[in-house]
Amino acid sequence: MARLVGRRLLSAVPVLLVVTFGVFAVAAASPFDPVKAYAGTAALGADQQTLDRLRDNLGVDQPFTARWWHWLTSALGGDLGRSTLLRQPVAQVIGERLVWSSLLCAVAFAAAVLGGTLLGVLAARRPGSMVDRGVSSVAYALEAAPVFWIALLAVWLFALRLGVLPAGGLTDTASEHITPGQVARHLVLPAGVLAVSQLPWFTLYVRQGVGDALAEDPVRGARARGLSETTVLLGHALRSGLLPVITLIGSRVPELITGALLVESVFSWPGIAATTVQAATAVDFPLLAALTTLAATAVLIGNLLADLLYGLLDPRVKLSEM
Repeated sequence: MARLVGRRLLSAVPVLLVVTFGVFAVAAASPFDPVKAYAGTAALGADQQTLDRLRDNLGVDQPFTARWWHWLTSALGGDLGRSTLLRQPVAQVIGERLVWSSLLCAVAFAAAVLGGTLLGVLAARRPGSMVDRGVSSVAYALEAAPVFWIALLAVWLFALRLGVLPAGGLTDTASEHITPGQVARHLVLPAGVLAVSQLPWFTLYVRQGVGDALAEDPVRGARARGLSETTVLLGHALRSGLLPVITLIGSRVPELITGALLVESVFSWPGIAATTVQAATAVDFPLLAALTTLAATAVLIGNLLADLLYGLLDPRVKLSEM
């Protein structure tokens, strides 16, 4: 396990270097002017000399390779730079928002895994039944639905039509303090929408895995010994059928981040994903590079954890060969 972690950490270094370099290269080719985004409406009445001076102060007149190298060396020393968009240190921007994005993604991911496992087992219990067809049909329909469409539909139904849940934000409009009760109410819709966007994958994978496990000899032997159907499903078929799902967990991290980006934008959730959109449109080089590096790191950690769990749960897999 230690060797696997060491190899993955070493391979992560060039990956992160390429990712950060690509961010600066793409941002340099962007048609958006970071100086005008920084100055806002004041740029409309400013003369060219003032804009050039501001461009020099921000360092955006340098080649993107020089900006990337300056940011990289500063980041290795613990200085992530200063956000030109939010006028704050990048570390402070991330620190204030990361906790809310982590809460949203953790709740949504847990709900998707638990709900997908339950629905997948119900569908696999009797292949071809009405329950199986219904669950599979809903899963395929949700898989094809864009997450922002589901988010807008949820706002219309639960916030505007029924009025049972808030449409967005972190707390109530008139509230001056953040309370757990308000956060929980405001979390229901964005976490629910994000969970629904991930639910079909887990449902279909569990259905397939448990269905295949039910046809294996050990499960048939358990039924022949007179074990109850619940014991056969949960103690034998589910344990064997969940192994492919573990690998899916790591691969779903990028999709989870993308979905969180759209969900946070729709529901005005003060997380890190919504800030990524603002940083990209404003060509905020330091903030954009830090956020992209953070997302890439999350993907690498997700895949590493999935491999570790797979190796620990399946004795046939050798971690030294992964």
